[in-house]
Amino acid sequence: MKLDILAFGVHPDDVDFSCAGTLLKHIELGKKVGIIDLTAGEKGTRGSGSLRLKEAQKAAEILGVEIRENLGFEDAFFSIDKEHILKVIACIRKYQPEIVLANAIRDRHPDHGRAAKLLYDACFYSGLVKIETTSDGKSQDAWRPKAVYHYIQDRDIKPDFLVDITPYFDKKMEAVLAFSSQFFNEKTDKEMPESPIAFKGFIDMFKGRSGHYGREANFEKAEGFTVERIPGIKNLFDLI
Repeated sequence: MKLDILAFGVHPDDVDFSCAGTLLKHIELGKKVGIIDLTAGEKGTRGSGSLRLKEAQKAAEILGVEIRENLGFEDAFFSIDKEHILKVIACIRKYQPEIVLANAIRDRHPDHGRAAKLLYDACFYSGLVKIETTSDGKSQDAWRPKAVYHYIQDRDIKPDFLVDITPYFDKKMEAVLAFSSQFFNEKTDKEMPESPIAFKGFIDMFKGRSGHYGREANFEKAEGFTVERIPGIKNLFDLI
């Protein structure tokens, strides 16, 4: 199956929190979209790896993506090495996306920036014919996505461009809230460990951030992205 957009996240919920609105927008435009999670987020403060996988599948159903897979890397301890790069390359070559969305280039959580580097490198190496990978016992053709865009996560990074997600924001929030183990719950929270997103006002703060980005481009709600390579435009009227 060839995909138009393949969104990678090092943890289940990274994609949903950061670029689900953009995915929903392009699905409505008729694009084929998939998600690859690198780990199960098993080292996270709340919940468990198996629970996060169930939540991820629920979110995938809400979003309506073509595929959602997990590569099974070890949370917190994956490396930018040959083994991990080749596994990502095999995914890229399998689905041949035109665009890859990847983790933030730097963030509070060290996994995010490390994954951003891993994914960017894998996208480049995936286009080299002398790097060989297989899928179901068959050799894969080289494939390099036309663009890699990094979404923004916990830390505030100045975006290089913004995507209007206003009509898709409510559906995005459905997908985000599918990860219920990660959020403050008044009934059970006394027994749960604290985390940077498990506090009473987090959801309101999270919603406000989309409004903050939207304001920059005169949208109600937006998601921000950064680029490693400056994109070109066909004419000045393509810009809003």
